[in-house]
Amino acid sequence: METAVVVRGQDYVRQGLGPGSAIEAEWLALIEAVRVAGELGLAEPVFLGDSLAVISQANATAPCGSDCLRHLETLSGLLAATGKVRIRHVKRTQNLAGIALTRLHVR
Repeated sequence: METAVVVRGQDYVRQGLGPGSAIEAEWLALIEAVRVAGELGLAEPVFLGDSLAVISQANATAPCGSDCLRHLETLSGLLAATGKVRIRHVKRTQNLAGIALTRLHVR
């Protein structure tokens, strides 16, 4: 698996995260985005992702099965320290992190 996070035009790509599903990679990307935002000291960040399932689960508008509970717990712990945040869904074509990963594989 690999993840990408884009903050203020800077991409943060992590590769070699081991095997996993696309949903797990989406969870790891969201968690990484929250970590990066915290490290940068961003106030009231808005997190954008193209996985409707993960965004819905993270916003507690869809149930989180046992396969994502540990990710939800990690995210909840990070968000508690971050303060006010918004997590929103965007189309894949609008997801800068997804575009960054695509570029990585095209080179």
